[in-house]
Amino acid sequence: MKKIAVFTSGGDAPGMNACVRAVVRTGIYNGLEVVGILRGYSGMVEGNFKPLKTESVGNIIQHGGTILKTARNKEFTTVEGRKRAYDNLKNEGIEGVVCIGGDGSFTGAKIFFEEYGIPFIGAPGTIDNDLFGTDYTIGFDTAINTAVEAIDKIRDTADSHDRVFFVEVMGRHSGAIALEVGLAGGAEAILLPEVNGEIERLKKIFKKRKRKKSFSIIVVAEGDEEGGAYKIAEEIKNTFPNTEPKVTVLGHIQRGGSPTANDRVLATRLGVAAVEALINGEANKMAGVINNNVVLTSFDDAITKSKNLPDSYKLLEVLNV
Repeated sequence: MKKIAVFTSGGDAPGMNACVRAVVRTGIYNGLEVVGILRGYSGMVEGNFKPLKTESVGNIIQHGGTILKTARNKEFTTVEGRKRAYDNLKNEGIEGVVCIGGDGSFTGAKIFFEEYGIPFIGAPGTIDNDLFGTDYTIGFDTAINTAVEAIDKIRDTADSHDRVFFVEVMGRHSGAIALEVGLAGGAEAILLPEVNGEIERLKKIFKKRKRKKSFSIIVVAEGDEEGGAYKIAEEIKNTFPNTEPKVTVLGHIQRGGSPTANDRVLATRLGVAAVEALINGEANKMAGVINNNVVLTSFDDAITKSKNLPDSYKLLEVLNV
């Protein structure tokens, strides 16, 4: 192998730049040419490539977002689009690809490998921390720290006005962010997509709260079955008319910002591991970290298998007596 490519795909995540930096410098260290594919699969279909040198990735480790940009591409989902992408990779002499992204990005890489045999290794770049085969994904630690900082500020207002605040965080299918943020932010309740029937338990908490505490913070994952923070706040208002709930949706603020030290180190380890995996002949797999050890997991397992809800969820009942 003489030449590899790297691209970022799907939603941006803090630490992606650190991973790109690690891929480029590991490739050069091992005598490889490295090419950046701009704007994800769109760049692959359009042939939008950029040679990357050591200096190309200088002074980027501390920046959020991605210098390679990212975009969703419908054309790549077609046979014709993937054929264009393959022709562009072959014309460029690219023999292996590092894909930094989430489940959608890995699904595209899996299909492409099965059709054309160009090896892909994935690095899990998504703030949702929803991929099987790694304890943490790139961007997750930064996202929860950003959200906790926001909740700390909201708590000051909630306490000052004796109010209830419902704070909605990202997580359509995974409550990983909500769980960590809720525990770290001292929330009275956390509503997750993985747990059904939470609204009744929340009502019981509010009945108890009236006797013990003048304000509350409730963390809600955007994908909760009840329909998000606004609908849940409305239900609580209808049940407890004297309550004046306020809603804050943190939204995309969780995606941006300078990555934490943990995310920079994780991204660097996974970027190095991805290149080494390509050199060693691996393909169609994701590099992850389990129990602080780098492991490879098939794209199939990473995409289709689900993480179990951490035991830390049980701490809520203990902490909110």
